[in-house]
Amino acid sequence: MSSIPRTTSLTDLAGPFRGSTAVASGLLTRGQLRGPRFQRLFPDVYAPAALELDLALRSRAAGLLVAGRGAVAGYAAAELWGASCAPSDEPAHVLMTERYGSDGLRVHRDYFDFDETVPIDSGGVLTTPERTAYDLARWAPQLVERVVALDALAHRGANLDAVRTLRHRYLGSHGGADIAEALRLSDRRSESPMETRVRVPLVLAGLRPEVQYPVIVNGRRYRLDLAFPELLIAVEYDGAEHRLQARARRDLVREADLSSAGWRILRFDAAVVMWRPDRVVAEVYAELAARSGFGR
Repeated sequence: MSSIPRTTSLTDLAGPFRGSTAVASGLLTRGQLRGPRFQRLFPDVYAPAALELDLALRSRAAGLLVAGRGAVAGYAAAELWGASCAPSDEPAHVLMTERYGSDGLRVHRDYFDFDETVPIDSGGVLTTPERTAYDLARWAPQLVERVVALDALAHRGANLDAVRTLRHRYLGSHGGADIAEALRLSDRRSESPMETRVRVPLVLAGLRPEVQYPVIVNGRRYRLDLAFPELLIAVEYDGAEHRLQARARRDLVREADLSSAGWRILRFDAAVVMWRPDRVVAEVYAELAARSGFGR
C-alpha cells in the first residue's frame, strides 16, 4: 500500500488551504485571496488557480472542509490511495455522522470508528483502504463497479479479509447485503478498472478466464490481461495508450509473437466495455465455441 497521501502545508499555499487561516496568519490579504491567483473549491477552502481541478485536488480540499467532523471517503479516498476507479466528474465523497451539504461534495451519513481512518497533513482524516473498499462495495451503483473498486484497492494492498470483518461489524448497514457478492468476484491481480470491467461480465456469464496470465514466446515474457490458456485465447482491453507510437510498435511485436504461438487475441475498446458488455461476452463465447465446440 502506498504511503498516506499528503496535503501541502499552509505555509507555502501550494495546495488546498483555509482562506480564513491564511488571512489571519498574514500570508494573504482578502483581496489577494479573491484575486486570479487562487480558486475557491469549497466554503473557505482555496487552492492555487494553476492546479487542475481534478478529483485528487477536490478530495484534499474536502478533507480540510470536514476536518474534525468527518472523513474523506469513497471514491475520493480511493483516489488519494492511488486506486483511481471513480466515474468521470465524480464529486468528492465524505463520511459524516451529521447532516452537511456543499456543492461538489457527496456526503454519506454513517458511523465510522477512529481506527478506520488515518490522518492527512491538513488535519483532516481519510478512511483506511479497507474502510474505503467496504464503503465503495456498498455505495457503487452497480455490481461491476463495486468489484472495480475492490479490485483497485486490493491491488494497492487493501486487505479484503478486513473488509469482511467490517461487514460483520456493521451488520444491517445500508447496502451491506451487496458486499458478499462483490467480494466473491474480486481479484487483486486485476491491474486496471477497465480490465475488471471486461472480466466480471465474463465471470457472471459462467466464463472464468485466468488473470494476468504469463506467457513466454521467442524468449520474450508477456502477461495477458485475461486468458483461456487451454484454448490459447486472450481477452484484453484496448486502451488509448495502445495507440501511442512507441506502445503501438511494442504491441505489434507482442501480437506477432503471440500469433506465432497460436494465440488468438480479442481486444475491446472503452465504448464496448462500458456500454456493450453483452457483446464482449458474446464474442468471447463464440471464439471459445469455434476453437473447442464449447457450449455444444
